[in-house]
Amino acid sequence: MIDSITFQDQQFVPVGVDAGLSVCESEGTLRVIKPEDNMEPDVPTYARLVGSDFHNGTIEVDVRARLSAWSDIDCRGFIGIVFRASEDDDRFEGFYVRPRNGRSCTEPQRRIHTMQYFSYPGYTFAYFRERGIADYEAKADIDMDEWVHLKAEVEGASARFFVDNMDEPALVVDEMFAGANARGGVGLYVDNGTDGLFRNLKVVCTD
Repeated sequence: MIDSITFQDQQFVPVGVDAGLSVCESEGTLRVIKPEDNMEPDVPTYARLVGSDFHNGTIEVDVRARLSAWSDIDCRGFIGIVFRASEDDDRFEGFYVRPRNGRSCTEPQRRIHTMQYFSYPGYTFAYFRERGIADYEAKADIDMDEWVHLKAEVEGASARFFVDNMDEPALVVDEMFAGANARGGVGLYVDNGTDGLFRNLKVVCTD
């Protein structure tokens, strides 16, 4: 694993992932892969943007999820962002999509779980599923191996998450678990079985 990588004038440090430059459709992209030897979900596995200190504002990025060679049926192309990450990466807020649960999925129960908010370490998708909490997931008309635009608008304890330039948010979280005062780094996130591509990261801080 490399120490850092510079992409589109931004420097990233891998946290629990392999990261590097890739070429896709004649455009440079940042490639982030979760290693096969780490199968624990919803943990710090992202490329962290060096120097980021995010509290309130907007994060936008284009993502493209592909499956790693070792992926299985439970690997859904998990790809997204983390924000307000602590310096030692032991706390962060997260939002990701599961493109394999989207447009091409034939299982209705999976389709309603196409996107996910979570808060590490205490409030992962497993926490919500075990308690039957569905407030932090939603559907999205997306698919594997296609570019998807993600946008997060964060203000205090609330966040609005958009997919593919929609006018209305796909998911709204009124009370994020880390609270209104949390702040920290921004990262590009992948989970089990994902070979992820990222481009056009834009972070706008309002304070």
